[in-house]
Amino acid sequence: MPIHPHSQSRRYGIERRQFLQYLAAVSAIPYASWAASGRINENPQFDTNPFTLGVASGDPEPDGVIIWTRLAPNPLDGGGMDPEPVKVRWEVATDEAFSNVVQKGDAIASPQLGHSVHVELSKLKPHHWYYYRFHSGNETSPTGRTRTAPDYDASPDLMRFAFTSCQHYESGFFNGYTHMVQEDLDLVVHLGDYIYEYAGAENRPRKHIGREIETLDEYRTRYAQYRLDKDLQEAHRLFPWLVTWDDHEFDNNYANLVSEEEGISPESFLMRRADAYQAYYEFMPLRRRSFPQGPKMKLYRECKYGRLANFQVLDTRQYRTDQPNGDHQKPMEGKVFDPKATMLGSAQENWLMSNLLQSHSIWNVLAQQVMMAPLNRGEGEDKRYSMDQWPGYEVSRRRLLNFMHDRKVPNPVVLTGDIHLNWVNDLQLDFKDPKSPLVGTELVGTSMTSAGNGGKPIPEYERARDQNDFVQWYNANRGYVSCELTPKKWTSFFRTVPFVDKPGAPMETKATFVVEEGRPGARPV
Repeated sequence: MPIHPHSQSRRYGIERRQFLQYLAAVSAIPYASWAASGRINENPQFDTNPFTLGVASGDPEPDGVIIWTRLAPNPLDGGGMDPEPVKVRWEVATDEAFSNVVQKGDAIASPQLGHSVHVELSKLKPHHWYYYRFHSGNETSPTGRTRTAPDYDASPDLMRFAFTSCQHYESGFFNGYTHMVQEDLDLVVHLGDYIYEYAGAENRPRKHIGREIETLDEYRTRYAQYRLDKDLQEAHRLFPWLVTWDDHEFDNNYANLVSEEEGISPESFLMRRADAYQAYYEFMPLRRRSFPQGPKMKLYRECKYGRLANFQVLDTRQYRTDQPNGDHQKPMEGKVFDPKATMLGSAQENWLMSNLLQSHSIWNVLAQQVMMAPLNRGEGEDKRYSMDQWPGYEVSRRRLLNFMHDRKVPNPVVLTGDIHLNWVNDLQLDFKDPKSPLVGTELVGTSMTSAGNGGKPIPEYERARDQNDFVQWYNANRGYVSCELTPKKWTSFFRTVPFVDKPGAPMETKATFVVEEGRPGARPV
């Protein structure tokens, strides 16, 4: 009889702890001093350019940023590199012609990390644009562009960023990125489901390579397939990114150590999660502080944009308790109100509250995955809520909203992905009382491609829009959200495309909403 992780926590408690410790020990790959051993290939020879996956940057700070690349002359067949460390040279300049190089150095692309390269730049000027590139052997990468954050005490007059999520490769082409790269942005925020783990399927606009991914090599190939998309690659090349994951970077609807599937042993689950987390790190512009430790990876962190905005990047997957009441759409009852249930885990929740207390920023942004507003999707008196979203963890949800209200956290704005639809929600202390105080605003971005072309009315959500008073707007198109922040006003432009099943879609700004400083809740323009 198969054993399901929902019921095996005590039985496997000791084995699981030992297994976690073992995985952490064997997978904490050190950045060894390869030079001392003389084993670095300092002048590799390539038959084709190894920079097929482009370049990227991320996690900007006032004095620096992460720049990334990966050597992969044959990206869809294991990368095409020999299993040896390779020297990569990098340089940073103030101009695209590299006539004024301000920093340069060497890095090692090691086989343990799939020949990826993460360089943590420092000692740069705050709030400046820079250009960067990599060299290996006689080959040179594309030129990337990035920007440092303002000084922590600076007060910028303007910031522009875009956010998106849910880019299922098989569902269509990343037409939103075609238009995003035309915007004047300081930052791109990705809220998860960067890849999907499912096996390749027929009769789709595009097809995944291989079966459902489970091994490190399979995750690497899947990321490479996505990153070969020219529109996605260009968005990484032009802007620094803040990234966080949701579930599909590993496996659908997992919760902490609990698999959605029956009969998965803890060992298999954790080995797969370790592989998934390592591949995520390898392909994302992340700092060393996010380096995976076996099946654990600390992804929550903050990004301050002077006194204008403070981004709290959250992880609502790795630390949560199991979805209550069997997951899916259920009445708000039973384990929904379990005081021990948690969406963030105690360490992350305490970290978040501490940061919010200390924030001096005008706009306090929670960049996270699943809808916070309690959207009733039922019909009539049969009220139903997603157990995978914040309403399934109602004690956690109310505790965070009460904290922000009682501590008078300035201008909370929650950024959300996951649901493949646009929503604009008022966040109230008591959603059952229309007169309850407003705490903040939730902006829900639609998918980049997931669920296909979109645009058609969905009865379940049409009904939800009409019967939830806190909903200001709902939309079923694909695209992204572009935001413009000033000290007095936050403006959100909901950019959409009419189709994703083929390239070349035009863009439309479907709606524009404004949040005024000191006044929670969004209003249409």
